[in-house]
Amino acid sequence: MVRKIYIIIVVFSTYILTAQQDPQYSQYQFNQMVINPAYAGTKDAMSVILDVRNQWAGFSGAPRTQALSFHTPLKNKRIGLGLTAYNDMIGPKRVTAAYGNFSYILPINNKLKLSFGLRAGIVNYVFDFNKINYKDQSESIAYNTIPTNKIKPDFDAGLFLKSNSFYAGFSATHLNATYIYNDKVSTSGSLKEYDLTYRLNTHLFFIVSKGFSVGENLVINPTIMIKSASSTLNADLNLNFLIKQRLWLGAFMRSSGSVGLLAQVLITENIRVGYSYDRTIAPIQKNLGNGHEIMIGFDFNTFKSKILSPRYL
Repeated sequence: MVRKIYIIIVVFSTYILTAQQDPQYSQYQFNQMVINPAYAGTKDAMSVILDVRNQWAGFSGAPRTQALSFHTPLKNKRIGLGLTAYNDMIGPKRVTAAYGNFSYILPINNKLKLSFGLRAGIVNYVFDFNKINYKDQSESIAYNTIPTNKIKPDFDAGLFLKSNSFYAGFSATHLNATYIYNDKVSTSGSLKEYDLTYRLNTHLFFIVSKGFSVGENLVINPTIMIKSASSTLNADLNLNFLIKQRLWLGAFMRSSGSVGLLAQVLITENIRVGYSYDRTIAPIQKNLGNGHEIMIGFDFNTFKSKILSPRYL
């Protein structure tokens, strides 16, 4: 008897519904390096961002993510370089990844730039099968015979178009669609055979955003992001307000079944701090709890040039 067990390690409901394997962020519009390598160097400043997210806080085994990104243009502003890394945990799974980012920035005219980006790195998957409750204990014996630590290469690519008050991006992660697990295991002294399959599927992201000035002290900024993973399509809708060039306030909604609020304060020209809160409202998820995310960003104008809309992007 052959049993096929397809382990979708993202075992909680939001991840099951969207088939999403990448970490989820609520403040991605302020840190697009986490979804698009073509963003590297497009701010005309050296940028460092730390993002910490706890989803469904208080729920045992809930997702927790820490991400760090760095990027900068070179002096000619045609090349962007960057580094990204994250640690993502959910239940028995932990994913740690590190990437190098490269982008080529092509000026189209005085206001518009188009960048092409590539990212390459390694992903370390650690899965503790002992944390799973098995209906058939012989399955536990079988899974304990396979490696719990897997290291795989990973490749991403993207495009990013921006002006002073508009941007649009398209990116694809996990282009090589590598298999993390593609193993057959069996229980000693048993005729049972188990096929453990877990593949890192390609994820697609499309984002578009436009800022509208209303007087000198207010910018209204709607943003939409469409995500595709494993043939499942989802959308994030955001409406943010920039007040007196110092304070961002916003609200967002995900088609996967959650809503949230965010705020970001530009403490100085170089330091910004953001916080977001989200809550699941879909019936199957509403008892899982709330999500909290904190982001700290540092921007340094190392080339002493005029930065194009550093607060907008």
